[in-house]
Amino acid sequence: MPELSNLSDEAIVKIVRTKDKNLYAEIIRRYEKKLLRYALYLINDESLAADAVQEGFIKAYVNLHSFNAKMKFSSWLYRIIHNQAINLIHKNKPHFSFEENLELDSGIDLEDDLIKKELKAHLHNCINQMSILYKEPLTLYFLEEKTYEEISDILRLPIGTVGTRINRAKHLVKKLCQKKQ
Repeated sequence: MPELSNLSDEAIVKIVRTKDKNLYAEIIRRYEKKLLRYALYLINDESLAADAVQEGFIKAYVNLHSFNAKMKFSSWLYRIIHNQAINLIHKNKPHFSFEENLELDSGIDLEDDLIKKELKAHLHNCINQMSILYKEPLTLYFLEEKTYEEISDILRLPIGTVGTRINRAKHLVKKLCQKKQ
C-alpha cells in the first residue's frame, strides 16, 4: 500500500469501504482539528463543538457507502459536521452567541494589545447580530478558506447564492460595526 500521506481522501475512503476499515483513523487525523475549529465557529462551545464533530465522524463512517466518489470528500464531511452543529444550535438555542478565538498578538505593547482586544470584542458584537444565514458562508470563506464551490457543496446552495450571501455578510458586518461606534 502506498504512503498514506500520498493518498487522496477519496482513495482512502475507497480502501476503507473495501479492505481496511481501520484506515478511517487517517480521515479523522486529517480533519479533526479543522472540523473542530469550524464547529466551534458556529457553536461557540468547545464541548458541544467536540460532540458535533464526534457525532459527525460516526455518521460519516456509518454512511460512507453513500459517499459519491466523484465528489470532493472534504465537502461531504464538512456538510455532515455542519448539519450536526446546526442541530445542536437549534437544540441549545438560548445558550449560543458567535465568538471567534482570533489571535491578534502584535508583540508591541500592552496598550496595543488592549486596543486590538477592544476591536476584536467590537467585531464579535457585530457578528453576533448576524443571522446564521450569513455567519455560515462568511466563516467558511474567511476562516476556513473554502472556495465558493466547496461552500456550495457544504451548504447545498447554488454558487451564486453563496457569493451573494458572502457579499451581503461583508456589508452587514461593516454596517453593524459602523453603527455601534
